[in-house]
Amino acid sequence: MARYIFITGGVVSSLGKGLMAASLAALLQARGFRVRIRKFDPYLNVDPGTMSPYQHGEVYVTDDGAETDLDLGHYERFTGVSARQSDNVTQGRVYQTIIQRERRGDYLGATVQVIPHVTDEIKAFALADSDDLDFVLCEIGGTVGDIESLPFMEAIRQLHNDLGRNRSIFVHVTLVPYIAAAGELKTKPTQHSVRELTSLGIQPDILLCRCEHPLPESERRKIALFCNVRPEAVIPALDASSIYAVPTQYHAEGLDDEVLRAFGIENAPAPRLDRWHDIMDRQQNPEGEVTIGVVGKYVGLPDAYKSLYEALTHGGFANRVKVNIKWLDAELFEEEGADIAARLEPMHGILVPGGFGVRGSEGKIASVKFARERNVPFFGICLGMQMACIEGARNTAGIANASTTEFGETSEPVVGLITEWMSKEGLQKRTAETDLGGTMRLGAYPAKLTGNSVVAGIYDATDISERHRHRYEVNAGYREPLEKGGLIFSGMSPDGTLPEIVERPDHPWFVGVQFHPELKSKPFDPHPLFASFIEAAVKQSRLV
Repeated sequence: MARYIFITGGVVSSLGKGLMAASLAALLQARGFRVRIRKFDPYLNVDPGTMSPYQHGEVYVTDDGAETDLDLGHYERFTGVSARQSDNVTQGRVYQTIIQRERRGDYLGATVQVIPHVTDEIKAFALADSDDLDFVLCEIGGTVGDIESLPFMEAIRQLHNDLGRNRSIFVHVTLVPYIAAAGELKTKPTQHSVRELTSLGIQPDILLCRCEHPLPESERRKIALFCNVRPEAVIPALDASSIYAVPTQYHAEGLDDEVLRAFGIENAPAPRLDRWHDIMDRQQNPEGEVTIGVVGKYVGLPDAYKSLYEALTHGGFANRVKVNIKWLDAELFEEEGADIAARLEPMHGILVPGGFGVRGSEGKIASVKFARERNVPFFGICLGMQMACIEGARNTAGIANASTTEFGETSEPVVGLITEWMSKEGLQKRTAETDLGGTMRLGAYPAKLTGNSVVAGIYDATDISERHRHRYEVNAGYREPLEKGGLIFSGMSPDGTLPEIVERPDHPWFVGVQFHPELKSKPFDPHPLFASFIEAAVKQSRLV
């Protein structure tokens, strides 16, 4: 039967609960245990699919088509366990489910209340699909004391009682700030946070204390005394040089040992951390470096492209090079007199990522043109592929008015709204008036690659499966003129109707994909497209 680890956060937000959960899961996995991580989000959106990247960072998409919190990306990257729709629930989705049941009369006239109906729904979510697991780690979003998180706190309090002491523990992530004027670490915020938690009926078993300076033994014992935990259960968590150093750092501080002790598990095998040591060796001892220019519209918030950032880093691991990423605002390329060449010439590779809306689109098209004409490695993802097709249509296929219906009416819809496609659930239909949330082509879809194509060589396969998140598609009706202009459709949906990959065989490296390969890249298993793109950038760096 699965054991549960409930992870809460206190004092301030952004302490890294998701990274902590991923690191702890990786350590338990390295000991041979089967793990899964789940995220409880207290906001009222049904999912983050309609939220601005500036509000919530990227939307992470699972194989089964769920739009989820970006922390699920950490979970997958650190454990290699594919996330599922059942691994992320929001308060909005909980209430949506309950209200739908109430409207159907499922509650037989009962008064629907937070307790027991909301808390029961949260508990059911936590317990689902866990029979084949050793540990389920449940991260509670937000900060202790938030009104929004109270139903989740009550639910995990109840679950702790339901499961029993030997099947559930609480880990509280907190902050021990350093006051420079006093030259001291202060434990009072942690004490107050734990007091707030215990007032909700939750006594933490382990405290993970984020701090900028080493935590003295005297302060560690002070925290243990006032927070009613063992001194060994107060785990210091200093800032790490890299997120990939966190698992080994937490192991050195005894986090996984203390978790196993809290469950009464003895004689567990030591963790096998070879692959984490190898990752850190590749990161700390690169044999060169390259610079990649990412031309996007959300570059003001790196978390908007979190998986992309990590996938490029993984591509560097595969080639033992450091990847320097330059975030370039596509709108700046649209200004009158903008010197695009001056901005892009220092780049060894250019990547245009996904996005929505017309803002910055002409700047992205201009960057595609620069990469094509200057033979700079180019990688277009989702909207980036669509911009590559529009650029090719305008400048190599003679279709001057080429555009996309996403940006308004056009006489040459090289890219258009997808209205029908086949999924695992059957035929999907959409219109321009359909709700925005959850109505795109979402999740993993297969594609067939042309046998002699560049991408077939990169994948070493002709049948692939990748994750999608988009509402518009390249119009296959423009295939002939685009291919005459040198832009080859080298990957198609199995029925041959939807373009999945385009490439320019006469270019050093020019690939556009409709899907999001960054979502499946892992530090110990870099995605082949990113590994190949960085390899091409390394070759480019030797030519400059």
